[in-house]
Amino acid sequence: MKVAIVNVQCPFVRGGAEYLADSLAHRIVGRGHAVEQIKLPFKWYPPQAIAEHMLACKLLSLRTGDPDLVIAFKFPAYLCPFRRKRLWLFHQFRQAYELWGTPYAGMPDTPETRGIRDMIHRADSESLGGVEKLYTNSKVVANRLRNGNGIEADGVLYPPLDRPELFGPGDFGDYFFYPSRIGAAKRQLLAVEAMAHVRSPFRLVIAGKPDSVNYGQQMEALIEKLGLRDRVQMLGWVTEEQKASWMRGACGAIYIPFDEDSYGFVTLEAFHSHKPLLTFTDSGGTHELVQDGRNGLIVEPSAEALAEAMERTWNDKQKARDQGEAGFATLGEHHIEWDTILNRLLD
Repeated sequence: MKVAIVNVQCPFVRGGAEYLADSLAHRIVGRGHAVEQIKLPFKWYPPQAIAEHMLACKLLSLRTGDPDLVIAFKFPAYLCPFRRKRLWLFHQFRQAYELWGTPYAGMPDTPETRGIRDMIHRADSESLGGVEKLYTNSKVVANRLRNGNGIEADGVLYPPLDRPELFGPGDFGDYFFYPSRIGAAKRQLLAVEAMAHVRSPFRLVIAGKPDSVNYGQQMEALIEKLGLRDRVQMLGWVTEEQKASWMRGACGAIYIPFDEDSYGFVTLEAFHSHKPLLTFTDSGGTHELVQDGRNGLIVEPSAEALAEAMERTWNDKQKARDQGEAGFATLGEHHIEWDTILNRLLD
């Protein structure tokens, strides 16, 4: 079978969706199928550019090659017209839905942008309602789809790691680890602020590439302003092997995004490494796996609350170990595995 995986790609920006598209392609090839990844450029700013990219996707044709099956992921890639199309929906264009009117919307509330938002809603309802199968990566995304467009997903497919064997248990070292794409919605700035309230002798290690030069500069400026140069380490981009090594030696992991679509790969990486995860009450999808006090801690979204959670984890290593073991057990309880996903997407 010839399978086309269609996704959008902002040049030089790589996150969980791009990682998962590569992982899915690799696994489908392992099943003996031919795979092509089609990466469509997408720029969401200025807002007027969104309509142009939507039109480009609607006009796209894959007559050459004529794939037997198309699997699409994100907006506006899923607007492309294909004969046989299935979706593994990671999220819609969040700025037009749950992020609208928040500091993370990235666009002003004006008559013009409201028109663009409404156009996105109409296009989603038409396109997503007519696919062969529609799966989401979390209950959070399925609920958003139901509430925003009145469409029921065919099920939730929890995404696994591509190479879980890289991650494993290790010592509980003198630092907390936060690996992720660095941006406002991931709230690494709050993690840095938390270190100003910490009294115990542990560090914060942050890995990832900033979404923008400006955000990276804000991070560096805050570290300098708070006098945390010797307490906060910025690694920048790291390989999967390096990330696994850092996670293996951490006291615990941090993942505190705002209203995230799913539990995030950081959660899986922590649990595969037998580490507890610290997250926020408003972090959304992380709650699908993280249970407060069992396999991590869920606290209010403030620097003070995060600092207190880090102190608690640091000061009770046995509890941290118990939570890490419970995190590893959680993976089996939710059957987060590739065979389940491939059987549903390719049947």
